[in-house]
Amino acid sequence: MAFTPLNSLNTFLAVARRRSFAAAATELGISPSALSQSVRQLEERLGVALLSRTTRSVALTDAGRRLFEQAGPGVEQALEALKSASAQADEVTGKVRLTVPAMAVPFVITPVLPRFVASYPKVEVEVQVEDLRRDIVAEGFDAGVRLEEYIERDMVQVRLTQASRFVVAGAPSYLKRRGTPEAPKDLLAHDCITCRSATTQALYAWELERGKKSWRIPVHGNVITNDEGLMVAMAEAGLGLIYAFEPSVQPLLKRGSLRLVLEPYAAAVPGLFLYFPNRAQVSPALRAFIDTAREVTASLRTRAPKSQD
Repeated sequence: MAFTPLNSLNTFLAVARRRSFAAAATELGISPSALSQSVRQLEERLGVALLSRTTRSVALTDAGRRLFEQAGPGVEQALEALKSASAQADEVTGKVRLTVPAMAVPFVITPVLPRFVASYPKVEVEVQVEDLRRDIVAEGFDAGVRLEEYIERDMVQVRLTQASRFVVAGAPSYLKRRGTPEAPKDLLAHDCITCRSATTQALYAWELERGKKSWRIPVHGNVITNDEGLMVAMAEAGLGLIYAFEPSVQPLLKRGSLRLVLEPYAAAVPGLFLYFPNRAQVSPALRAFIDTAREVTASLRTRAPKSQD
């Protein structure tokens, strides 16, 4: 019988998903050197290079990309079948991989995950918190959470949060010192705490709207960071204005450590949605997560208006 290097294939697939030998080795519970040797053996047997390695990164070659796309789903399905074989008839097993932006964690992941893990203890949940746009199919994610505007049209969407706004806010101390902007163009004369696009690395322009008119203001300031917590802390300290998802700063607005400015120009967004490729491809584990997320977040949306009274 011809030798089929399934173990080496599995190690390659782990590296391809993670784009990292170290992360893949941790996932598989083996040493990086053993993992690297396994992948090299697979490449030698196939006679092609599957990965392009540098000291800083790992990328798929054309042959590696084809193997990942063709073999990945089948191997994942086989591994899930092995897990399911030892489960009771009514148990849900498997794995759910999610890509989630940092802003969604407190409103989606934090309330949903405890309920889900308690209800489905044999399902492994992996949450990648990142603000990059991901191809969830090509990169092996089961689902993602994003604002509706960033979700491809061919994805199934499940609402998780109610509609909200992106607002501009500042500390009372800053507004006393620098004054309050009255129109979008006034932001050009203010210190603004900014961030870079994870995709383009350009400074993010603040998006404002009123009626049918919209603005993209190329703000600037002394502080640039991709950490929302640091942005909020620096705004509270009076270093500048902040542009934020309103639910993220609502507690600070209520206690007065931040104040809204340019509120008539706040940009409305439909909210956060869970999305995934196709209903026919939903695994029992993902279906259970979707149902739990829908139930928990619907309950939170129902209670939200009462908590603001």
